[in-house]
Amino acid sequence: MFEHGQVTAALASPTPSAPADTVSQLRARISSMQATKLDVRTIPTHPAIGRLLPEGGLRQGAAYSVQRSATLLMTLLAAPSAAGAWCGVVGMPEFGIEAAEQFGVDLERLVLIPRPGDQWMTVTAAMADIMGVVVTRPPARASDASVARLAARLRQRGATLLVLGPWPQGEAMFSLDDGRWHGIGQGHGHLAAREVTVTVTTRTAGRPRSARIWLPSSDATVQPLSAAPERWAATG
Repeated sequence: MFEHGQVTAALASPTPSAPADTVSQLRARISSMQATKLDVRTIPTHPAIGRLLPEGGLRQGAAYSVQRSATLLMTLLAAPSAAGAWCGVVGMPEFGIEAAEQFGVDLERLVLIPRPGDQWMTVTAAMADIMGVVVTRPPARASDASVARLAARLRQRGATLLVLGPWPQGEAMFSLDDGRWHGIGQGHGHLAAREVTVTVTTRTAGRPRSARIWLPSSDATVQPLSAAPERWAATG
């Protein structure tokens, strides 16, 4: 087995007489080193949303922006929580634990800090030390220095940050548009399901990617639009 120093030395001083098997070993070693270095660690997310992301899931050590939708936020939390990740929510006193549980968030692994006040950035950074996924809603714009320090903390700890609202240096932005509820007819019925368009805009992709999904479907789950929900009284 070649150590890193041996690989460097061999590359710096190649010799025409080097045996073919030695060259093959060097190439294999370099390929292995590069694959390890470029490996992207991800955490799971719902398949209907994951297919919009370049890696198929949320990156550990990265920050994401979620626009205008606590429902979408809970959907993004559900899969990591179900997989065993601890999740923390900072600065969202209206965050509904019953709704979160309905979306699949494990309440035994959920920590809420509803009112951190002016210390929201400090609290968010502290949560990133111990939580796999941290949600925060900034009450004010963070300084560039604070954002850079938090980004370094996320990378070091391998935590994923979900920000409700805009966020600089975000890996991607999730937005939800064109919502349409089903179930209300002409003065009767009840809300049964909602179809929406989820759009993901990433830093690396050439253009945004969108999908039409049920959020939620009639059985309170998240499904791609091709999966028809149960019948409802009427469509509105």
